Amino acid sequence: MASSPSGKTLSEFAAREGSASSHGYEDYRKSVLSKFSVEDEKRVMRKVDRKFLLLIGVLYLIKNLDYQNAASIKVLQVGQPSNILNELRMTADEYNWVQSIYFISYIIFEVPSNLFLKRMTPRLWQTRIVFSWGLVLACHAAVQNKHGIWTARFFLGMMEAGMFPGITAQLCSWYRSDEMAKPITWFIGFQSCSGIVGSLLAYAISYMDGLGGLSAWRWVYLLEGIITILFAGIIWAVLPDYPQSPRSSSWLTPEEQEFLAVRLTENAPKFSDPDFDKQEVIKVLKDPRVYGFMASQLLVNLGGYGLSWYLPSITTNLGFAGLPRNQLLNIPPAAASVLAIVFAGWFCSRAYLTRPFFITLTMIGQVVCFVLLFTIESRIGLYIACVLGMMFYSVYFIPFWSWRSSTLTGSTGTAFSLAFQSCIGQVGGIVGPQLFRQKYAYNGYKTSFAICAAAIIAGFFANCWTWWLTRNVEWDTRRIRRLRIKAKKEGRLFNEDDVKVHVERKFYDGLKKRADV
Repeated sequence: MASSPSGKTLSEFAAREGSASSHGYEDYRKSVLSKFSVEDEKRVMRKVDRKFLLLIGVLYLIKNLDYQNAASIKVLQVGQPSNILNELRMTADEYNWVQSIYFISYIIFEVPSNLFLKRMTPRLWQTRIVFSWGLVLACHAAVQNKHGIWTARFFLGMMEAGMFPGITAQLCSWYRSDEMAKPITWFIGFQSCSGIVGSLLAYAISYMDGLGGLSAWRWVYLLEGIITILFAGIIWAVLPDYPQSPRSSSWLTPEEQEFLAVRLTENAPKFSDPDFDKQEVIKVLKDPRVYGFMASQLLVNLGGYGLSWYLPSITTNLGFAGLPRNQLLNIPPAAASVLAIVFAGWFCSRAYLTRPFFITLTMIGQVVCFVLLFTIESRIGLYIACVLGMMFYSVYFIPFWSWRSSTLTGSTGTAFSLAFQSCIGQVGGIVGPQLFRQKYAYNGYKTSFAICAAAIIAGFFANCWTWWLTRNVEWDTRRIRRLRIKAKKEGRLFNEDDVKVHVERKFYDGLKKRADV
C-alpha cells in the first residue's frame, strides 16, 4: 500500500507544492497509484459503492415519491367527495400550481442550500434536508383549502432544495468523472422506481379512504412524511462525508483514503479546499459551458416535467381501467425507464460514444414520442408514446450528469455550479404543469404536447452547442476511460496519464477531428 512522502497527507503535500497541477504533485500521484493493483482498486471502490449506491438510490426514490405524489393524488377517488380537488375546493388549473409553486421555492433556495454543504458537512446538511422535508410533507395532511396546500408545497420545495446537487457535488469527491455514470444510474434508476412504488402506494392507500376520518390523499401525505422522517435517521448514521474526513477513518485505511483522493481528475473537489471561495463563484458565472448545460436541462425538463405531471391524468382518461386500478397504469412507464436506465449506465461505462452524442440519441427519441402525442388518436398508440417518452426522458440524465461532472472545478465552484444550474433547469418544472391548463383540453392537450416537443427540439440544439464548448475535454475523458478499461483487462492499474481540464488538450480543428490524435 502507498504512503505519502514524509508521512504527509495529500492536503499537506498539495499545500507544500502550492498547486495540484505541479510536477511534484504529479510524481507523487503516480507513486501512490503505482502501489495499488487493479484488485486493490476494485476492493476500495466496492467499499465506496456499498456506502453510497443503495443509500443515495433510496434517498432519491423517497425524494421523488414525496414531490410526485401530488400528480397521483389528483386522481385518487376522482369524481368523489373525498377527492382532493373537491375537499379543497380547487379547479384543475388551480391544482397545477401545486407543482409549480414547489419548483419556485426549490429554485429560490437551491443555491443557498448547496453553499452550506462543505461548511456543515454533507452528512449533517443532508440529514437536516431529509428530516425537514418529511416534517413538512406530513403537515400536508392537515391542509383545509387551496391556500394551505400551496403554502405547504412552497415549504416542501424550500426544505428539499439542495438535496440532489449536494449529493452530486459530494460524489465528485469519491468518483472520477468517467465513473459517474454508475452513481447517477442508481440515482435516476431509483427515481424511476418511485413511479412504481408511488402507484402501488396510491393504489393500496386508496382503500384507506375514510379510515380514522381522513381521506385517502391525506393518508398518502401522512404516511410518506413519517417514512421520510425515519429515513433521516439512516442518513445521519450511514452517509459518509469526504474520503479524508475523520469519519472515513472508521472504514478506510489512511492509504485507501489517500488513494481515493489522488485517483480523481485534476478538477475534482478536494478535502483541503476552503469552505467558500468567492473567485470560484465568479469563474462559474463567466463560464459559457454552464449556460449551455442549463439551457439543455431547462428545455428537456419543460417537456419531461409536463408529461410526468399529466401522466396519471392521461392514463386515467384513456379509460383502460377504472378506479382505483387506474393507478397501476403508471407502472409500465416507470418499469421501462428503469430497464433503459440500467442499460444506459452500462453503455456509458464502456465509453463506446461520447456522452453528448449519446444524449442526442435520447433526445431524438423524446421528440418522436412527443410528436406522436399530438398527432395520433389511437388510445393504445398514445399509451405507448407515454411509456417510451418517459423512458427516453429518464435516460437523458445518465450521460448528462456524468458529462456535467467533467467540467466542474473546486469545492465551492462545484457546489455553486450544480446548484445554480439545477435551479435554472428546474424552471421547466414551473412551466410544464401550466401547459396543461383547461383551455388546452379541447383537443386532448395536443397544443401542450406540441409545445413540449418544440422545447425538446430547442434543447437538442442547446446540447449541440454545449458539446462544442466541451468537445476537447469530453473526447479526452472518453480516451482515458478506454485506456483504463484496456489496462484493467491486462491486469494493471492505469496511471500514465489523465484528463486535462484546466489546460485542455486539442483534439479538434474546428468541427473536424484531428488525424494525429
